[in-house]
Amino acid sequence: MASLQASCTVLSTNPRSHSSSSTQPLSAKPSHLFTHSRRSHRFQVSCDAKKNVETFQGKIDRRNMLLGLGGVYGAANLVANPSAYADPVQAPDFTKCGDAHDVATGAALDAKCCPPLADKIIDYKLPPFQLMRIRPAAHRASKEQVTKYEEAIRRMRELDTTDPQDPRGFMQQANIHCAYCNGAHDQVGFSNLDLQVHNSWLFFPFHRWYLYFYERILGKLINDPTFALPFWNWDNPKGMTLPPIFDKTNSPLYDAKRDPNNRGSAVVDLTITRSTDNLQLVANNLTSIYSEMVRSVSTTNDFMGKPYCAGTNPSPGPGSSENGSHTGVHWWVGTKDTSGPNKLNEDMGNFYSAGRDPAFYCHHSNVDRMWTIWRDVLKTDVPKDITSANYMNAEFLFYDENKQLVRVKACDCYDQRKLGYDYERIDLPWLNYRPPKKATKAKVSNISDAKTAASVLPINLKKTVKVIVPKSAKGKADEQLMLQDIQTDTTKFIKFDVFINDEDDKIEELDRAEYAGSFAQVPHKSKNKQGKSNISLRLTSLYEDIDVADDDTVVVTIVPRSNGEDVTIGGIKIVPVPPRSS
Repeated sequence: MASLQASCTVLSTNPRSHSSSSTQPLSAKPSHLFTHSRRSHRFQVSCDAKKNVETFQGKIDRRNMLLGLGGVYGAANLVANPSAYADPVQAPDFTKCGDAHDVATGAALDAKCCPPLADKIIDYKLPPFQLMRIRPAAHRASKEQVTKYEEAIRRMRELDTTDPQDPRGFMQQANIHCAYCNGAHDQVGFSNLDLQVHNSWLFFPFHRWYLYFYERILGKLINDPTFALPFWNWDNPKGMTLPPIFDKTNSPLYDAKRDPNNRGSAVVDLTITRSTDNLQLVANNLTSIYSEMVRSVSTTNDFMGKPYCAGTNPSPGPGSSENGSHTGVHWWVGTKDTSGPNKLNEDMGNFYSAGRDPAFYCHHSNVDRMWTIWRDVLKTDVPKDITSANYMNAEFLFYDENKQLVRVKACDCYDQRKLGYDYERIDLPWLNYRPPKKATKAKVSNISDAKTAASVLPINLKKTVKVIVPKSAKGKADEQLMLQDIQTDTTKFIKFDVFINDEDDKIEELDRAEYAGSFAQVPHKSKNKQGKSNISLRLTSLYEDIDVADDDTVVVTIVPRSNGEDVTIGGIKIVPVPPRSS
């Protein structure tokens, strides 16, 4: 089999413009949107960095793990020897796939997620292409594009009846997400650890490959190699409703298991503030996207997700986009009724069933687009590409449009253009949604009920909590807030927001200088039912907007939005932003 290693290269970013609506690809013009100093776009981080790593055996000091490393070792040695954990996650073994499980009870679901078996696995090579596929915004898609899309989905659904084992069928494609995300696959060599592609640096590359093959399968079914999957443009007010193409009850794009309150003209609530004011919803959405794309991001991992390697616990920490708008759309679209046969939020409301809604793929098309914008368009001082071998060599298995089981690597999907697709250019109004500076300096003494971290840790979020946290330095500082050991019940939808020096307590309004960021989680199965994550929120711009240069401490307000009683935060501190790679 041909190896993909030779094709894995680190790609430098090339800033592009998104400044006006047109049918031209995303990469058509140079960007002039940001004026920050240009820095290296490569970022070295690895699970074998010199720090503690969370494994199934507990926290291990990486420096100790590296001592005595040498020679070739097998899976048995990996279990016995924590020093072997500096390996990329391997593609799952389909022959050992098990049932996904009910996130509430642990019992097997009435859902068989396991893919059909194949005689061989082929190392995938990107095929040549004649024309770049340009993914259109769903609300702007032409009649011809919609007709092709509906026909392709209709034929994909037909395969469920004519050949249920065809890996290109609608349910087989939906089951990919179920198996990778809800406990059907174990990590190779670690039968007591789930393989989970969410809440880590695997999130973006896995879903990019997933949509790549899904799109090619749809094109094959209608014999159109130029077919391009639309994207749900929820980052633009014109696209902040469920795209009408998904809301026709007689269409193959329709899914009955959606929240009936969020159809028609209902404005998507990316932030789960549940505001009844549509203008405030739009403002919250745009502010939140600006935060997750720019304002709260200190490092590459803040956007991409925390490192996740073989033998380490799943879900070390989501990136800002996955943690934000991505999760908000899942919650908003999915049913809120838990009286279904599996006692779960269906379809988009849970990882196991999300792929059963055609809107899921258009939603993730926009999630993927946000990665391209962050990498190709935004000029920030944060490196854009992860060059750790543990990230680059992470593997996934998919069936291609010819029903061949293929192995792919994360490093081969850095650049969407090399995969033969790009995005229609659409305005980015969220670029102008940095919150306005606060008119008057907040007085920490005016914020009642604030307590020191030592007196409240660990923090349970059954109600709003206010914590006094020391800054790492006085004056104009480049700092980040770290929330550590966030333990959650993975069976629940979780959401909380974070504010700094918020004396106004207008918690339904996120378009304020005090808003720092969020944490959110889609329900899913985990072996121990308890997830543990960490997030970092950059405070540099926020400090400028609320004027805390002369303060030694700030008050961090944490507002639970959903199931706060099932959240415990083990640590909270402010530290300097780590130095950039040169």
